[in-house]
Amino acid sequence: MPNLRPSPISPTVDFDADGVQHGFLRLPYSRDDSAWGSVMIPVCVIRNGEGPTALLTGGNHGDEYEGPLALYDLARTLDPKDVSGTVIIVPAMNYPAFRAGTRTSPIDKGNMNRSFPGRPDGTVTEKIADYFQRHLLPRADIVLDFHSGGRTLDFLPFCAAHVLPDKEQEQKAFAAVAAFSAPYSMRMIEIDTVGMYDTAAEEMGKVFVTTELGGGGTSRAETVRIARRGTLNVLRHAGIVSGAVEKTPTRWLDMPSGDCFSFAEDDGLIETMIDLGESVEAGQVVARIHSVGRTGGAPQEIRATMSGVLAARHFPGLVKAGDCAAVLAVVE
Repeated sequence: MPNLRPSPISPTVDFDADGVQHGFLRLPYSRDDSAWGSVMIPVCVIRNGEGPTALLTGGNHGDEYEGPLALYDLARTLDPKDVSGTVIIVPAMNYPAFRAGTRTSPIDKGNMNRSFPGRPDGTVTEKIADYFQRHLLPRADIVLDFHSGGRTLDFLPFCAAHVLPDKEQEQKAFAAVAAFSAPYSMRMIEIDTVGMYDTAAEEMGKVFVTTELGGGGTSRAETVRIARRGTLNVLRHAGIVSGAVEKTPTRWLDMPSGDCFSFAEDDGLIETMIDLGESVEAGQVVARIHSVGRTGGAPQEIRATMSGVLAARHFPGLVKAGDCAAVLAVVE
C-alpha cells in the first residue's frame, strides 16, 4: 500500500500565490547541536496567473555547480511580468550534500538521485525525495534537473533526455533538449534507473530534461553560461517566459547500449588516451591504468567496445576497480 503519512517538510512559500517568493522547504532534523533543528532548503516561486509550471532543480548531487549557479541567479533576476504560469526553483535539492560539497548527504550518505520515491518516515534524504515525489513533481508540466560530473567525472557539455515507451512524451522531451541548445544534445541511457528523480518524473508523464555540463568538482565560465542560457531557453520553449529561444548549434549524440560504458578493473593511476569530443574506433585504447604499488608492471588497457566519440572520462587521476573510466557516444 502507498505510504500516506504526511510529509514532515513544511514550505514557507505559497506555490499558488502570484509574485516572487523566496523561502524554504523546512525539514525538522534533531541533532546534537540543535535538538529542535531543521534542514532549510532554499526555494523560490515566481508566479504570474494561470499557465504551465516548470520545476527547476540543481544540487541533486552536492558537488555539481552549474545548476545552483544558474538557478540562484535566475531566482534573483526573473521578473514575474515576463512569466505566464509558475516557475519553482530549488537550486540545491540535496542541500546537506551541497553545503558539504559532496555527492551524497553527510547526514545519512543518501544519494538523492537513487532515493525516489522516498519515504516521509525515512532518512533525511528519503524525506526530501518524498516531498518532491508527492508535492512538487505533481505540480510540474516540465522538469529541468541540472547535473555535471561532480568530483569524479568530466563530461562534454550536453543537455539530455531519455528514450521512453511513450513516444509523444519522448518527443516533447527531446524538443525541450533542442531548445536548451547546449553544444551537445544527448539521447541518453542510464546504468541503473531505479530510484532516480528522472524515472519518478517520467513515470508521472512529465517532460523531463537533464544535463551533464562538465565536472571535476567545479564549474567553468563557459558551462555556467550554457546553463543560464539553456534555462531561459527551456522556459521560453514551454511558453512560461516571454521571448524567443536563443538557438545555438548543437551536435546530437546517442548512447545506444551499455557498450558506451567502460570500467576500471584495477586500482591505479589513470591515463586518458583520448580527449573529450575526440573520435574513437572500436578496439582503440581509451585509457590505461598504471599500478602504483611498485614499478615495472604493465598498465591495464581499457579498449573501446564501440566506435564513437569520448563523451565522459574519469576525474581526477586515481581510480579504483569498478570506477567508470570512460563513456562513449555515437554522433547522429
